[in-house]
Amino acid sequence: MTPQPVLNRVLLAVTGLILLGGGLLIIAAGLDLYRRFDLTPPAGWPLAAPDDVLLGSGDRARWSSQGWWWWPAVIAALTLVALLALWWLLAQLRRRRPSRVPVGAGHAQQGVELGRGALGDAIEAEAGALPGIDRAKVRLTGRPAHPRADITLILTPATAPDTALKALGEGPLDNARRSTGRDDLFAETRLRVAHHKAHRVA
Repeated sequence: MTPQPVLNRVLLAVTGLILLGGGLLIIAAGLDLYRRFDLTPPAGWPLAAPDDVLLGSGDRARWSSQGWWWWPAVIAALTLVALLALWWLLAQLRRRRPSRVPVGAGHAQQGVELGRGALGDAIEAEAGALPGIDRAKVRLTGRPAHPRADITLILTPATAPDTALKALGEGPLDNARRSTGRDDLFAETRLRVAHHKAHRVA
């Protein structure tokens, strides 16, 4: 797994835990669970009963005395945080698949690009024609400067996995790297075995 998906998952997990914990604390106060079940709210937590508020009148007066700019600055900061969170969410939803792959190591062939579908189809067709491969599926992901191939090979029951991987590396992947000039083309391969129905013998 690349560092970016790991970072995204960690940030999502931490954000989710914080929001979940805050939501549970607010629900507990709203339903008056602290009093009903004789529970002690977290130290410093202002919401412990249904009638409690996050900022009391004393707190509001104290913060308002900071100057006219205080609340506009707080609102602007919260708006910025909300916009950044929305941008981050949209970035996660966007598919990270290169539309085109530059040809030539270090962009040696300026202006020459290969369509994502063409390269993926070429690898898939060549991999599917290998001995012992029932069928293959290839999907290109990553950035145009650093593409990667996600490959799924469906093996026949008699095919050894190491043999299939060796044939894939020495054949379709080596051809793709040489033809595009991209020796850094990374490939992640998943192997499955085709299940054939048993034949009835009369």
